[in-house]
Amino acid sequence: MPFEFDVITLLPCMFDAITQYGITGKAHKGGLYHLHTWNPRDYATNRYRTVDDAPYGGGPGMVMMAEPLDKAITDARARQGKSGIGKTSVIYLSPQGKQLDHKKILQISGSGGVILLCGRYEGVDERLIESQVDEEISIGDYVISGGELAAMVLIDAVVRQQPGALGDTQSAGQDSHVDHLLEYPHYTRPEVYKEKSVPPVLMSGNHAKIERWRLQQSIGRTWLKRPDLLAAKYPEGLPEKEKELLEEFRQLQCTALARQSMDNTKEQEQ
Repeated sequence: MPFEFDVITLLPCMFDAITQYGITGKAHKGGLYHLHTWNPRDYATNRYRTVDDAPYGGGPGMVMMAEPLDKAITDARARQGKSGIGKTSVIYLSPQGKQLDHKKILQISGSGGVILLCGRYEGVDERLIESQVDEEISIGDYVISGGELAAMVLIDAVVRQQPGALGDTQSAGQDSHVDHLLEYPHYTRPEVYKEKSVPPVLMSGNHAKIERWRLQQSIGRTWLKRPDLLAAKYPEGLPEKEKELLEEFRQLQCTALARQSMDNTKEQEQ
């Protein structure tokens, strides 16, 4: 059954970027998911299609009104029900929410459908959040102009998990963060580029050695760039095999840095 996305947004045309291009575009054309947008202006109660007003208590900017959003979400819930989604969640994309991670993406992917609320202006009337929103999610500790871009990030990540969305069935399982490890480096033709060669092990045809090298690179890169992920994966410390691979990686790093330092010294002397 296709995954069902319902998006409450003042800018529905922005989602053409998801449904018409790239992996998500192909998945949409292939019927792997449906995306329906709901514009709160269609539920406005005056001829100006007003959906925002000044905040009580004063302050800068405008606040999205509860009633148009409430009606849009109610219709979205009804559409999800008709599509076969027994219980759907409303997620408000907000900088105050819990940060999105791979575990949450997998949880959403298994739900069959979700309603995404995209805020604008200074935010949304709190009474709407209390009555209709099940969860708030953030894509990072920073502020963007609205929830649409955050919603597209979430949609892209969820679509990638749908069977048949990726050309290579193993791709999603090998991405960074899937197993608390960053992905190993990739190389393609030409074999030599700007005097830098592809690591010989990748040309060897020895699949066991290639897998060992890739695991070592994943562990080493995670140690260099995101040691917090290593701690999450191995809370009681690295197993012996991984510890050995990391030590080899460290030694190779030291050797490479020493060689680079010598090369720089020679260039300066010349």
